[in-house]
Amino acid sequence: MKSLKLLLRFLTVGGLVLLLLIPLMMIRGVIQDRELYRAQAEHRVSQSMAGPQQVVGPLRVVPWREERVVNAVNENGKPEVRRDVKEGYLVQMPTSLVVDGRLQPGERRIGLYTVNVYEWKAAMNADFAPLQVPAADGRSYGQPYVVVGMADVRGLVGTPSLKVDGVPRTLAAGTGAMSLRMDGVHALIGTPGASLPASRAQLEMTLAGTQSIGISPIADSNDITMSSPWRQPLFGGRFLPNSKTLDGTGFTARWQVSSLASAAQSQLESASGKLTQPLSLGATPSEYVADDGSASAIDSAVVSLVDTVDVYTQVDRASKYGILFVVLTFVGFALFELIKRLPIHPLQYLLVGLALAVFFLLLLSLSEHIAFWQAYLVSAAACIGLQFFYLSGVLQSWLRAAGFATMLTALYGVLYLLLKSENNALLMGSLLLFGILAVIMWVTRKVDWYALGTELR
Repeated sequence: MKSLKLLLRFLTVGGLVLLLLIPLMMIRGVIQDRELYRAQAEHRVSQSMAGPQQVVGPLRVVPWREERVVNAVNENGKPEVRRDVKEGYLVQMPTSLVVDGRLQPGERRIGLYTVNVYEWKAAMNADFAPLQVPAADGRSYGQPYVVVGMADVRGLVGTPSLKVDGVPRTLAAGTGAMSLRMDGVHALIGTPGASLPASRAQLEMTLAGTQSIGISPIADSNDITMSSPWRQPLFGGRFLPNSKTLDGTGFTARWQVSSLASAAQSQLESASGKLTQPLSLGATPSEYVADDGSASAIDSAVVSLVDTVDVYTQVDRASKYGILFVVLTFVGFALFELIKRLPIHPLQYLLVGLALAVFFLLLLSLSEHIAFWQAYLVSAAACIGLQFFYLSGVLQSWLRAAGFATMLTALYGVLYLLLKSENNALLMGSLLLFGILAVIMWVTRKVDWYALGTELR
């Protein structure tokens, strides 16, 4: 019974900690709402400009039409002769595909939100082997053409230039017989019904899009090179670059993919699924999915210009440490109250905890207008200054208040280092908790808790 008052005090402080979880969770809800608004801004840019891009091709396509006379039974059960008509196409993948492009990033602003866009200036060279069209009863072959698939043709800037064996070809909208499989452009080549000789298709184009671009390695041998002044690219899809350089001037990446390592050709020949669905980030940074939530319809090498750690991610990570700030501050209060015999009212605990929670709301709102480090500095200085002024009266000493302000300054400094050191955040956080626990145990190692319980007012 001697320690009953002490136990009740600890239970009261614990209840206040649980109570402060409510504003902390509400702040995290605000963060999620702002992320949703940013996603809506990205969607608006995609609708008005061009969305994430997916490029498939160049390919050679030969449409065909087949008529057959078949014996059938009509609705009355009597035999009759019908003419059965089928339509389809032959598609030929290149033996080699060389892609060299430069990704020029840009920005579009919707209210407070900035959306990353780009223009991809690319040169694509595709070599094709001879194609012998197979003979079949009743089958006739139409005009062959070259197809280049893309997710959003609105992203084409100017008029692309296509040459087949050095001869310029006129591009037209659509993909002809492959319209159910992909969107894009095509150009007529060759003679109807004739086999196709070996040839080279050279395409130069500028393609605009939002956030990400995927290039499918549909040839037997694929060599894809991409460079950009963007400093923090996110590589995804089914293939990571074989080589890459990242420095202050941007990045250069190269993919060398064989058809033996890719299922793109078999996916191209499958009977269902649209190949040029725009890709966007999925549940994890390395997972790219189509807009309808399904997996990518065709293997691709994907580059994304999204910020790997944006302000909302950083604020969300910071808010996860909010309860730690509250617990450590309350522990400090409890030690002052018990060791220095300094009574602190539960309402004063609550006000200090709310001031700690408001820091994360300030950080969120300010980081939408100024750089994150500036928002962090202003928010931390404001909260530390408020705590110092308030605690000077609560603790009845400017010196004690300065001690608490110094402790909070150290905590905010360590938290900033945790946010910036993404790879070592868990290690640093574990060491911080261990160090704080060690200090508390060292300070209280000789405290007679039973005596404190009997003397507590």
